[in-house]
Amino acid sequence: MDGPSPQIETHIFEDDGRIPNNPELPLLVYQGALSGTDDPDSAFRAMLAENGWGGAWRNGVFPYHHYHSTSHEVLGVVGGGATLTFGGPSGVTLDVDAGDVVVIPAGVGHKNEGSDTGFAVVGAYPRGQESYDLRTGEAGERPGVIENIHNVALPERDPVFGEDGPLVEHWNVR
Repeated sequence: MDGPSPQIETHIFEDDGRIPNNPELPLLVYQGALSGTDDPDSAFRAMLAENGWGGAWRNGVFPYHHYHSTSHEVLGVVGGGATLTFGGPSGVTLDVDAGDVVVIPAGVGHKNEGSDTGFAVVGAYPRGQESYDLRTGEAGERPGVIENIHNVALPERDPVFGEDGPLVEHWNVR
């Protein structure tokens, strides 16, 4: 992607006893990364494909705390806006708008606290991680998820900016 890099916001979340989160990899928020295009959905899908992220889908974000223990996830806001909580009930609540991109490490909880009627995201996963699991922090699912999260491979490239993107720097991918 050409042009100036967006403002990057990072957040690290510790295990809260319910949502394991990921104390090693920060959540990354790229404010306005998809701005300046008439068709952010198509533009983002093209970026994802070019940078090795697959399994793309379009929808919203579930209105309950959940996480994935077997994959990292990227969400590109392609319409409207929402208030999302990351890191579980005691995490951080952020407003996201069309053009923003959020990279969610394996294990990090996320929840839609409320959105406008036009809210839509395109989500995807790094190459080889398209078969994710859906976890909600129930006690019975805890065995195994910590090991799963620890074993999730780092993506080869940033989903938006490729081999020199913020993910590569912040997640020490090389």
